[in-house]
Amino acid sequence: MDTITEGFLQAFKLILHLNPDLIGIIVLSLKVSGLALLLATLIGIPLGGFLGLRRFPGHGLAVSSINTFMGLPPVVVGLFVYLLLSRRGPLGALGLLYTPSAMIIAQTILALPIVIALCRSAIVSVDPIIAQAARTLGATPRQVTTTIITEARYGILSAVIAAFGRVMAEVGSILIVGGNIAGYTRVMTTTIALETDKGNFELALALGIILLLISFGVNAALHLVQRKGALHAA
Repeated sequence: MDTITEGFLQAFKLILHLNPDLIGIIVLSLKVSGLALLLATLIGIPLGGFLGLRRFPGHGLAVSSINTFMGLPPVVVGLFVYLLLSRRGPLGALGLLYTPSAMIIAQTILALPIVIALCRSAIVSVDPIIAQAARTLGATPRQVTTTIITEARYGILSAVIAAFGRVMAEVGSILIVGGNIAGYTRVMTTTIALETDKGNFELALALGIILLLISFGVNAALHLVQRKGALHAA
């Protein structure tokens, strides 16, 4: 018990004193996850909108595939990106393996299906009467699409927040492609795993506390957005 108490005390000291190593790891984590989320959002929202608004041959297969990819095992994604970026891989010449860029690629792949699937779900959940009313009032196809997306905005924002929570908690894939290099590719989740194995519980606990606070903030934001969406629908 004394060891646990002392570990928490030291962890809070690291946080309160803004330990440089701690801050560097947090900043890198937010940078990698933030850029991955940005890429997933820029790609995922248009694709989710397309799947939600259009029907085409193979549409059902595409939707099923995206839903399946939402449950991709992180280590499988890490292995795929590793093979892609390794020296003998098709993109090996770029020299991206064991860099933050490789970690961003892996996290983008993990976040993308979540953004696409949840955006599509939000769009198809919009009451068809809204689109019919817009057409009756003489709206163009583009205006009808804009109206539907506007109505689905809370669901789309929820998709982005959910994807951010996913990438912030990721460890398997980024450990494989990033290498957990101190001061370069070491982020919160990989540092927690490493420092726990080393018995350095102070830093692991400090990062765990920060990660829990971020997780709480993400879930609180998601709940708030979903609540606003429910009130808007009512």
